[in-house]
Amino acid sequence: MDVLLVDDEALARNELKYLLNQCEGVFSITEASTVQEALEILLTESIDIAFLDIQLTNESGLDLADKMAKMSHPPAFVFATAYDEYAIEAFEKDAQDYILKPFELKRVQEAVRRVQSRFGLKHTASKEKQEALTKKNVPIQEKDRIVMVNINDILALEVSRGETKVYTKEKVYHTQSSLSDWEQKLDSPDFMRVHRSFIVKVDAIKEIQPWFNHTYQLTITDELKVPVSRSYIKKFKEKVGI
Repeated sequence: MDVLLVDDEALARNELKYLLNQCEGVFSITEASTVQEALEILLTESIDIAFLDIQLTNESGLDLADKMAKMSHPPAFVFATAYDEYAIEAFEKDAQDYILKPFELKRVQEAVRRVQSRFGLKHTASKEKQEALTKKNVPIQEKDRIVMVNINDILALEVSRGETKVYTKEKVYHTQSSLSDWEQKLDSPDFMRVHRSFIVKVDAIKEIQPWFNHTYQLTITDELKVPVSRSYIKKFKEKVGI
């Protein structure tokens, strides 16, 4: 399981991270100290479970839970906080568990096992959803509607300011679906991840320009320029044959 810790106190994150590393089935742990930082991670990385503090600096983990609920494939989440008075509200938001500071290994393990059990039930639904997404048109969930877009019309996708932009030949759509979700939806050699925040349609690239630190900048349209980060350079060069 891939875990996200959201807490504005580094010591609290370190304590929980230490305990999570002792839990069976936890493969990776990513950290965030703000709601915005957490949303960026959720939109660019595959996260199975998020541990949320309630009181963040000028923010609330409860608000983050509300934002996560609008995503097409939100992770399960557990509140990990020093305050017990929010438990009822937390479970009303579909929290899988509510653990209190100071954390205990047995209690953290229990929360992880509970989520692992739920993910076992989710797997079948996810498989069925993926089969539905093999069609030529894909659904894009916007704020108040679902739009069916032809895959061939998609030029690129970008995560920016807590949302995903889907660039097509006609317009730009805004959605809460993460890039990881889109990689599964598109699942085609025509598309590739070139940056933590970008997926591009290879055939849509008009120009490749050398950029900083031996990277590239791709021209998709006159208005859309996409960077290729160093971690994706090798795969990109192999893909386009340069």
